[in-house]
Amino acid sequence: MSEERLLAKLKCSLQVGQCGNQVGCRFWDLALREHAHVNKRGLYDEALSSFFRNVDPRKSDGGACCVGGRIQHLKARAVLIDMEEGVVHRILQGPLREVFDSAQLLTDVSGSGNNWAVGNLTYGSAYMDSIVNKLRKAAEHCDCLQCFFLIHSMGGGTGSGLGTRVLSLLEEEFPDVCRIVTAMYPSAEDDVITSPYNSVLAMKELTEHADCVLPVENQSLVDIVNKISLMSHDAKPGCVLKKESTVTSGQGGVSPTERPFDAMNNIVANLLLNITSSSRFDGSLNMDLNEIAMNLVPFPRLHYLVPSLTPLYTLADVNIPTRRLDQMFSDAFSKEHQLIRADPKHSLYLACALMVRGNVQVSDLRRNIERLRPSLPFVSWNQEGWKTGLCSVPPVGHTHSLLALANNTCVKPTFMELRDRFTKLYKKKAHLHHYLHIDGMEQSTFSEALSSLSALIEEYHHLDATKARLIPDAPRLSIAR
Repeated sequence: MSEERLLAKLKCSLQVGQCGNQVGCRFWDLALREHAHVNKRGLYDEALSSFFRNVDPRKSDGGACCVGGRIQHLKARAVLIDMEEGVVHRILQGPLREVFDSAQLLTDVSGSGNNWAVGNLTYGSAYMDSIVNKLRKAAEHCDCLQCFFLIHSMGGGTGSGLGTRVLSLLEEEFPDVCRIVTAMYPSAEDDVITSPYNSVLAMKELTEHADCVLPVENQSLVDIVNKISLMSHDAKPGCVLKKESTVTSGQGGVSPTERPFDAMNNIVANLLLNITSSSRFDGSLNMDLNEIAMNLVPFPRLHYLVPSLTPLYTLADVNIPTRRLDQMFSDAFSKEHQLIRADPKHSLYLACALMVRGNVQVSDLRRNIERLRPSLPFVSWNQEGWKTGLCSVPPVGHTHSLLALANNTCVKPTFMELRDRFTKLYKKKAHLHHYLHIDGMEQSTFSEALSSLSALIEEYHHLDATKARLIPDAPRLSIAR
């Protein structure tokens, strides 16, 4: 076993349900494009090894090749799970079919019927041993497993139910490995009438078992895609949407006017590209993924990190001068760039991470933090609660990009709205019988999930109450280092 592989910190992606697999597939597509853009020599380097195995099919044991050799056959470090086979089947028929190991796929045919209990209890119990075996197999391929990325939706049955069952299995089997969840929250107009039940039941599991959760609201994605579409129609002469934008291009991205759901998935995939960039490429100030939870989560239950991404509304700029770079930092804190419907500048920050890609200097980072600091209310006991990362490789088609992860009380309205929608159904006991006939499902599970969410909202409320007592620009002691 080579020394290089021992040094590599490896990650594994878990994609559960239709939405999780669609977003995950887009992430792998765009990640391969990024690596192909940078890796011109065709070598299996540490950047590739973090998320891909290099398998030589000529070896009788199908063994992986060491870092530094030629690329033979890349296999994603991923487990794909869905209780309907349609999405996974289409992936296996598409251009990425060779990227996924068939031994790491798990499908059924009947689906979870938009029912958290079916996904979590019925399928979770039926497939528990198989899921654990696949997780262990994925871990065996990693010499230094650092993080699991779990991708799923909250509104359906498989994503919310089986997705959160997988999360609890990760905690049981790999308690020391970081668990970062990207969870897609349904809009109020969601066509799944039981989505409030599924989401609140899943929230309890996320609060108890995840290290970090990146919430993404479908309605926020719809608003962003609609705005991109308007810009493409109303652009000034000579200004058009970048054809190679990873949000909107047809190769790895999709025109927002043609297939809006694909454009929405691309945005979430770009979130994943940026959060993993420091693991995949070099940089002057790379951020270890474990540092996200360590630095941004001061209280274990308050681990919901609001993501914002820029550039999102990308018109044709070949060179971005310093002014535009500064604007990118400003955009990251505007409500138009948040992936949930929220305005963090009017709420309270517990901590914030800035993950920058491209030719950006540490001095640019520090200057913009100092420029923005007066307008961003931080808790009094963590006024210096910034975590920063610089990756030298920008996304394909851009010169710079910025992902901000804010531990901010602005998530509270999203959770309150979800609770209200849950309560409207629950007061009338509407559709409860679909859940209660599932073995192992009790009505107390609903009340416990509601209590958990209410307690979480109350914790954010108590923090918000301290905002009025903050003294702007209060003098801080200089601590010798």
